[in-house]
Amino acid sequence: MTTSPTLDPVESTTTSSATTTATTATTTATTSTVPNRPSAGFALTAVVHGREAALDHLYAAVSGMGADVRSVETLVDRARRLVIACSGADQQVAVRTAIGSVDGLEVRSIDDTTFALHEGGKVRVDSVAPLAGPHDLAMAYTPGVGRVSQAIADDPDLVWRYTGRSNAVAVLSNGTAVLGLGDIGPEAAMPVMEGKAVLFKQFGGVDAYPVCVAGRTVDEMVAIGRAIAPTFGGINLEDIKAPECFEIERRLQDELDIPVFHDDQHGTAIVVLAALRNAARVVGRPMEELSVAVVGTGAAGVACAQLLDHVGVADIIGVDSTGVLHGGRDGLTPTKQWFVDHGNRRGRTGGPREALQGVDVLLGLSGPGVIAADWLGEMADDAIVFAMANPVPEVMPEVMPDSVAVVATGRSDYPNQINNVLAFPGMFRGLLDVRATQCTIGMKLAAADALAGFVPDPTPERIIPGAFESGVADAVAAAVAATAVAEGHVRA
Repeated sequence: MTTSPTLDPVESTTTSSATTTATTATTTATTSTVPNRPSAGFALTAVVHGREAALDHLYAAVSGMGADVRSVETLVDRARRLVIACSGADQQVAVRTAIGSVDGLEVRSIDDTTFALHEGGKVRVDSVAPLAGPHDLAMAYTPGVGRVSQAIADDPDLVWRYTGRSNAVAVLSNGTAVLGLGDIGPEAAMPVMEGKAVLFKQFGGVDAYPVCVAGRTVDEMVAIGRAIAPTFGGINLEDIKAPECFEIERRLQDELDIPVFHDDQHGTAIVVLAALRNAARVVGRPMEELSVAVVGTGAAGVACAQLLDHVGVADIIGVDSTGVLHGGRDGLTPTKQWFVDHGNRRGRTGGPREALQGVDVLLGLSGPGVIAADWLGEMADDAIVFAMANPVPEVMPEVMPDSVAVVATGRSDYPNQINNVLAFPGMFRGLLDVRATQCTIGMKLAAADALAGFVPDPTPERIIPGAFESGVADAVAAAVAATAVAEGHVRA
């Protein structure tokens, strides 16, 4: 799952709102041109039957409108099952129409491939204990199981040996900040949390469980986290809106003896720090001399800024929906006040354009089209631009000026994808392996260093490993586990 931040913790994440509210009266970004890039996320699966000439006509029609036939399977009766990647919902409609318009072609079905994948859910529970007859039943359940329960009651630490707790993580969400969709509720958050569980298992071997709840307030979410903690070895907070997410994480970590990690904050921050370390090497600038504009001060923006400040970045300028965060702004939340107290050394005012003038790095954690391409030309030479709004970045790489030396986005179809999946599976694998009691700043820095070190010779096109590169999660896990042990935050 890729990062999906918002420009401001409390405002809409729709394209029109993000674009409008990111600007001031005197500086307005024009929406960048979005390339027609087909994606499996908008794929259609069509089963058709017809002569080769009709099929050739179909292939030509689909290709001509910019869609992409990703696979063709011949079925028993010579029918064909096609998977066609589209660039969006509008192109899906056009492709459906085109398929139905081909003379001599029998259309048996056309389905949305993504919806088909989600039908029935994406995760399930499988037993690892044999249950072939009464003998197995007597051990797995009554009467044998009572002996194990009594042993745990006598020595609670045995829960880590005789249950699945040592490899279990709760993916806890109330659905108040789901991807770019906003506050859509816990039921609608379920597909995302199931997806997160799939990623945990695939990349880290971690058994993750979607826990989507109706809690709305900080107190409710803390009470829920505290109540479910005995089942899990860690809690991954997900898609909880700011500013509540900050307090929920802090209180749960203070109250529980298992690690609590808000991936929307720290997963993003870890990958950004790793990528920026290598980007700085590419342009030949020390991290300690970089000036950074953070456009978007929601959960991800705050976490990125604080981690960069921790490693000594020279200056950090925060920009929210009203403009630059500076000492003259009244009524700022504590997280926004942090930007005033820890950055903006020259007291900049204005909007995102003013924030970018002369700086080395743009971290875009806002929304589509928020940044105009020509503003990037006003940054320092050999600028670094991480335009991470997803699926449409703040400014498209194709329109960036030559003065931008390194580019990263949240998308998989460009080089240097800033993807949280590089961080959280290995993070929790390492935490669980040593039965860590909390997740510290030192462990996050260790994860970032491991990711950066995975690319020993960075180039503009490769500052961060890809999500499917072998060994990434293992490297992160080893670094995190070693740090947890060194810091003493593990069970005896």
